[in-house]
Amino acid sequence: MADIIEKLKDIGLNTYEAKVYVALLKKYPATGYEVSKLANIPQSRTYDTLKVLEEKRIVISTNTKPVTYTPIKPKMLTQRVQKKMNSTISFLEKHLPNVKDDYNEPILTITGKQNIQDKIIEVIQNAKREIYMEVWSQDYKNFEKDLLNAYNRNVEIRIVGYDNFNSRFGMVFEHAFARDIELSLGGRMIIIAADDNEGIIGKISSLKNDVSDTNIIWTKNQSIVFIIKEFIVHDMYLIDVEENLVEQMKYIYGKGLKRLKDKVLGSNATYIIH
Repeated sequence: MADIIEKLKDIGLNTYEAKVYVALLKKYPATGYEVSKLANIPQSRTYDTLKVLEEKRIVISTNTKPVTYTPIKPKMLTQRVQKKMNSTISFLEKHLPNVKDDYNEPILTITGKQNIQDKIIEVIQNAKREIYMEVWSQDYKNFEKDLLNAYNRNVEIRIVGYDNFNSRFGMVFEHAFARDIELSLGGRMIIIAADDNEGIIGKISSLKNDVSDTNIIWTKNQSIVFIIKEFIVHDMYLIDVEENLVEQMKYIYGKGLKRLKDKVLGSNATYIIH
């Protein structure tokens, strides 16, 4: 019997209300005095509880003397609760997503190569429309199958690939200077923007067992995802321009775009990028 009392409490009755309802199911119609004895609760509390159950339309009283009480059928009670619960859930599903109040999606740091790999695969699998990505060839193999699955479900795939990159699908912009960049950073960048609402940016250490320098940030903050996508798109612009204007770029900026790098980073910069 205790488990029934607990389940009745789960649907909104308090302990006294649950005990009184169960007592009435055992014997009805019944007076307040009889209910008190059957429920094993003080008589004063019994009458207060019966009044509350009447207001909740779970118990019906008569106009006789003495007053007697009858419970509604269990099926009626459970159907009423179920209907109210379904209505509440429908309301919350409709309105909760709109309760933002200047809420910003968090930016989370994820460390460890396996954890990073799992999160990247999750982002790829969640994508519905497009994936923009920057990745080294040796890391790409960990995600190739999931990217192919995304491509086959009509997700557009655009990749900036480093270090002799090759892909059988999607649009690829091959980035030069991969070795220099990896040496300068001490690792390989991994950057993703999916559907304008989920993004990843970070670094995988070149050293096999270096956990401290292998981490990414993941976010669904759309402002940050926008910046990540812009970074990738600008890389694609520059790669395509450089490939089609090789001699002009070399003439203007020198071999390896040295004059451009000196202009942006300073001639004494040790940080080698793009």
